[in-house]
Amino acid sequence: MSRHTLYSIIALLIVFGVQGYDYYLDLKLKNDIVHEGETLKKDTNAFFLPTSTTGQVVHHEGYSLSYSESHEQAEWVAYELKKSHLSKNNFKRPYFEIDKAVKTGAASWRNYKKSGYNRGHLCPAGDRRYSKYAYDETFLTSNITPQKQAFNAGIWNSLEQRIRYWARKYDGVFVVTGGVLKGDLKTIGEEEVSVPNYFYKVLIDYNKNNTKMIAFLLPHENSDRPLYEFVVSVDKIEALTGIDFFHELDDVLEDKLEASSSSKGWSFN
Repeated sequence: MSRHTLYSIIALLIVFGVQGYDYYLDLKLKNDIVHEGETLKKDTNAFFLPTSTTGQVVHHEGYSLSYSESHEQAEWVAYELKKSHLSKNNFKRPYFEIDKAVKTGAASWRNYKKSGYNRGHLCPAGDRRYSKYAYDETFLTSNITPQKQAFNAGIWNSLEQRIRYWARKYDGVFVVTGGVLKGDLKTIGEEEVSVPNYFYKVLIDYNKNNTKMIAFLLPHENSDRPLYEFVVSVDKIEALTGIDFFHELDDVLEDKLEASSSSKGWSFN
């Protein structure tokens, strides 16, 4: 074997060794992120988390989610919105990033390009202005869903603002939100991200003396109708989604609250 050939073989071994080590580091980093996501529950109260129909729950610092690989988005995102979270900090919007904590691989933001749909936040960036990290975290692709621009900027935005009002008024609420991932759904992008026909929000204001609950089911269209006209029972949303909300509550209290479609106790003024 010539010296030139030997050097060539050594060079190739070095290249393959470096690539293999880089791959190992990337895989270890991904596994570390997934492990951290499975155990992190800093600001999300685990007591109020719904069941997951997919078996893939991810915990970030400011919210938790259940990821549906077949629909390439979260079936629900859950978070606590405290009065202390409400802030007027005006952070620069970051780029959307693929959520590496999703084991099966979260969809890319590129699916939304030229699709005609907004990258609609489930945990709103406006609810996480109390820190730059928490704000940036809402731009992970596991936290977005395809939404029509008029809906996203219209009635959906109005509901988000109303929830902030309630968080201030009632000193915090717990929110679960997502699209109804059932039925014949249109898809966008190469990864076929589902476009929900309906979106929901379920809220609980929990305290020992007067726990109350409210749920909204909104067709994926903008509307000028008042928000209270979209109030439904939690039972209805459970029937549509297969998700069990607030199952850790006392059964008697849970059954009573989830059967009601009343907006009593929630201010719409």
